[in-house]
Amino acid sequence: MDAILLLGHGSRLTEANKALKQMAQMIMEIGDIPLVEIAFLQFEKPDFFDGISACIAKGAGKIIIHPYFLYKGRHFEEDIAEMIGEAQRMYPEIEFAITEPLGVHENIVRVVLERLKDIKPFKLLQSHEIEEKSMGIITNEMGETGFKDIEMPVVKRVIHATGDFDFAQNMRFHPEAVEAGIRAIKNGMNILVDVRMVEAGINKGILARYGGKVICSIQGTEGIVEDSRHSTQTRAEKGVDDAMRGDNNIGIVAVGNAPTALYKTMKLIENMAARPELVIGVPVGFVKAVESKEVLLHMKYPFITSLGRKGGSPVAVAIVNALLKMADKGSNT
Repeated sequence: MDAILLLGHGSRLTEANKALKQMAQMIMEIGDIPLVEIAFLQFEKPDFFDGISACIAKGAGKIIIHPYFLYKGRHFEEDIAEMIGEAQRMYPEIEFAITEPLGVHENIVRVVLERLKDIKPFKLLQSHEIEEKSMGIITNEMGETGFKDIEMPVVKRVIHATGDFDFAQNMRFHPEAVEAGIRAIKNGMNILVDVRMVEAGINKGILARYGGKVICSIQGTEGIVEDSRHSTQTRAEKGVDDAMRGDNNIGIVAVGNAPTALYKTMKLIENMAARPELVIGVPVGFVKAVESKEVLLHMKYPFITSLGRKGGSPVAVAIVNALLKMADKGSNT
């Protein structure tokens, strides 16, 4: 008896793998073929050799392998050919054959045309519509949280930027943080950042409408060597120090990368050398990042931070841009 082994690539998605099983059933019914088995190259069982064994167990003397692929590729030319050779050595009494993959065929063209015939017109979502849809998904998946309504847009934008729902658990706000940040923006104050990546991501157009700008002084510290053998300050730390001691009208400090810059910010505030409206401290990493944020968590002035190792420039940017959007709407909600 001849058997057909329908061989698919395999997917991590269960629904995708079900399609091969449905196709095997249709081949049996429409083709009036009594023995059709399936197998997958990866991610799913049965694998190729399981499929061969199933065919033989059901009495197959010849196994016709059909690669259910669109075209020939490495799997067809190398992997499948090698596996068939191994199967022939394992079962010398069985005849093996292989078909071409689906390839370019007029019947496939007909299927494509059939799919196109009844298609409904679709609308290409604009960027703001994609964002709104994403925020809706985030809201549903977050469920109930302990954040205040005024804090939620900030948390959602961080999750939107990172795809990480852990921030719904580990973000922390001083009670007056969001109001302080919006006030600084509306008053035309500047935003000081620790690294160029944070500077690049901030929506400068909104900030400029209120008279503010983004300051990143790290570019002026090329002479500072980060190796502690030659310098007591990192470049980011030195940049923050220089900017905050100058007459820069800084309303928000946003640290997304360097824990030393966050420590320096807190030290300057403690020594009354600077007094920004809001400190955003979300450095990422394994050395001093966790500790610096734990210190910030106990400050009495407005702050926004995230517990643990997670954070980084994208998080700092997301927080600032959330505040900018809230300020630009003329609402604190």
